[in-house]
This record gives sequence, structure tokens and C-alpha cells, in this order.
Amino acid sequence: MAAADLSVILPRVLIVSRRSVRKNKFVDFVGEYHLDLIVSYGAVPVIVPRVTGVNMLLESFEPIHGVLLCEGEDIDPSHYEADASNLSAEEFEEIRRLHASDTAVDREKDAIELGLAKLCLERNIPYLGICRGSQILNVACGGTLYQDIGKEVSRNVAQDQRVAHMDYDNYDGHRHPVRIVDGTPLLQWFSDSLEDGEEEILVNSYHHQGVKRLAQRFVPMAFAPDGLIEGFYDPDAYNPDDGKFIMGLQFHPERMRKPDSDEFDYPGCPFAYKEFAKAVLAYQKKLNSMTSAPKLDVEMEKKRNIIVRSFSLARNLYQGGCGAKESDLEAGAEFLESNRALSAQQETRLKQMGATVRNASSYLERLRLSEEREKQARNVIGKMSVEQLSDLTAFYHMMGQICSEVLETKLQGIVNL
Repeated sequence: MAAADLSVILPRVLIVSRRSVRKNKFVDFVGEYHLDLIVSYGAVPVIVPRVTGVNMLLESFEPIHGVLLCEGEDIDPSHYEADASNLSAEEFEEIRRLHASDTAVDREKDAIELGLAKLCLERNIPYLGICRGSQILNVACGGTLYQDIGKEVSRNVAQDQRVAHMDYDNYDGHRHPVRIVDGTPLLQWFSDSLEDGEEEILVNSYHHQGVKRLAQRFVPMAFAPDGLIEGFYDPDAYNPDDGKFIMGLQFHPERMRKPDSDEFDYPGCPFAYKEFAKAVLAYQKKLNSMTSAPKLDVEMEKKRNIIVRSFSLARNLYQGGCGAKESDLEAGAEFLESNRALSAQQETRLKQMGATVRNASSYLERLRLSEEREKQARNVIGKMSVEQLSDLTAFYHMMGQICSEVLETKLQGIVNL
């Protein structure tokens, strides 16, 4: 098969590079372990360079079937509630001395990765965050971070509970224990390595910051002895076979290998990448199946994207408390208020099946325009040009038709259960 064919067939996973200096010049790099694992499980890693302006060009990397974010410097504290740390200026200076290579904030990388994380959350694109990538995911959904584990966590726990989360002299060989939470994907992946009743493994990590307040939509998967969250996921967005995967791991499973060997410490170490790649492939298939949908012109597609994004943000706000501006939700609200997406027959079928949604009566009531709103709408529409009315009619007709077809399919699926 030609290489050009493979580039179309294989799913694409975006990975943002990290900046370093070599021979007085900036260079971008990505850890090879990440790339090897993505390739070995059948996906193509697409490196997004950390250069100025790329955060404004993310759509140029379409199609995006998955995003893997990994190492990097500390996230700019302005993206979360950093003022709650109660650290003194002297303590911050000490932290900068101890962790000089990590405390140099890279705002351009922050912008790129937060943009990609939010894009994944809006579209349900599979996302795997390792180390800094897990912190980006938490911050993108409204969570916060400890600015320094040693200053904010270690000194507040008993001596026997303190954990060294990094070792500058033994990067690959450093290990510390974590307790895996029952009923999580992490326990499934490492179950063959656990004795009956045991839930602890030794992991490699390299970080001086970590999750402080976990965003509402996420569930912890592992804890260090000092109480720090070492892994989390969204259970409502986890079904690799269906293209769903939203997860963050603070530790490095890809580096958990035996000395001078590529053999993993545990058989479950590569499973995060394996299941992520499975979700990426399934997501690509779902995306490809949508190519048969009616083609829209550029302006119509732009309008559709705005409304779809509005619905997605509203869903994320309801499910997980992820932040959204009121202005971002207006497009979806206006669409619902000006269109009866449900026919009378469909409403009746929903009621007959006992289907309910939160505030269902209010939801259905708001779909019906009051006489006053209808009067106002007629006044506004009466001032529109023929061309505007034609575009509006075509757009709403198409969206109403798509909504009806999708809803009919879903209702049929429920009836056939």
C-alpha cells in the first residue's frame, strides 16, 4: 500500500512539542517513548510545533482523531486559582531555584495545549494526558494545581506518608507507590500484577506540581501515600470501543521499564496508550461515517459549527462544571427557542416511553414560542432582506431535518432495546 494511502487511512494523533536549547538555538522535541507507542498501536503521531501563533492555527491540523499531551514546564498559574497557595515570595524563590528547568513558564505552549484540550472536550475527541498533560486537562475543566508539592503537601502530612515525586539524579529509575482505586480502568489494566486484596503498584514520576482540586467531571483512579491524585478520568467519556477516552495520568507508564531494557515493569504499563489508540481508531471511523452527511457551503458550515460548539459547551457545563462564557451559549439557546426540533409525534413517543430529562417540562415549554416572542420575531424577520431570509430558512430547514433524523434513529434504538 502506498504511503499516501496510509496517511489517509491511519488515524492522526496530535502531540505538542517541548522547547529546548541546543547550540544556542531553540529546538522542539517529543519523547520517543510516546511516539513509539502511538505508532505501535496503529496511529500516526502528528507533532504540533511549539512556535508563536500555532494556537491560532489548530484547525489547520484537521482531521484530529486524538490528542496526546505530555511533558513540559509549569502551567502559567494565572489559568487557575494560584493565589490560594499561601506561599511567600521567599518560598517561591526557593522553588524556582530547586526546579529551575520546570518553573520557566511557557505561555505559548500553554495556549496551544489548553486550546487542544478544550477542543477535545467540545468534540469528544479522545485525549490522553501524561504528567503535565493531565494537569492541562484538569485546568481546562476548571480544576486547580498545587504550585509545589513539597511546600503545600509534604509538610502537611506525617513523615511516613511523604513521597518523593521526582529525582533529578535518577529520572528513569525513580519509583514511588500509588494505590489504585477499585472499579477504574487503571485497576483493570494492572489487575494481573496485583495479588488478591492488593491495589498498589510502583510508578515513575517526575513533577513538583499536581492536582489540588480535581475538576467536577473527573473521578480519581490512583493516589500517592501523601494523598496526591496520580490519575483520573471521565467515566461518562470512557468507552474506547465507541471512540470515547478522556484521561489524565500524573505518572509516566511509558518510562516504567526494567533497567537497560525495553521490558515494562508491569504488563499493564502500555495499556493507557493501547486503549487510547483503540478509541482514536473508533473515533476516526465515526468521523468518516459522517462524510455522507449533506455538504454545507462555507458560511452555512460556519453557522453550524457555532451552534454545535454552543450545544457541546452547554453539555460540558451541565455534566462536569467546565467553565463557559454566557455569550458562547447564546447561539444554541437562540436555535432552541426559534426551532421546534421535536415534532408533536416525537414528543408523544418520548412521553409514552417515559423518557425524562432534567427540567423536562421547562425544556419543552421553552421550545414553544409565546405569542409575545412570536410577535417580536415577526417584527425582526420583517426587516430582513430576501437573501437573509433565504439563507435563514435554508439553514433552519437543514438543521431541523438533521435533528429529526438523528432523534428518530435514537428513538428507534430505544424502542428496539
